[in-house]
Amino acid sequence: MTKKKKQPYPEGWDEERVRKLAEYYDNQTEDEQVAEHEAALRAVGNTIVVVPTELVPEIVKLISKKQPA
Repeated sequence: MTKKKKQPYPEGWDEERVRKLAEYYDNQTEDEQVAEHEAALRAVGNTIVVVPTELVPEIVKLISKKQPA
């Protein structure tokens, strides 16, 4: 049996936080999922844009330069 490589977590995250987040989404009803998506679409100051996948890394870099760490 191959031992799984432990995935590093982003700063401020740990296994417990990831587990709780997964549990939250795994237990959401379809209505709750729809409501969450609709709320995200109405968020002021944010825009959702469809872009080619290969541009995503460059877009992420650009956004990280504009947002404080």
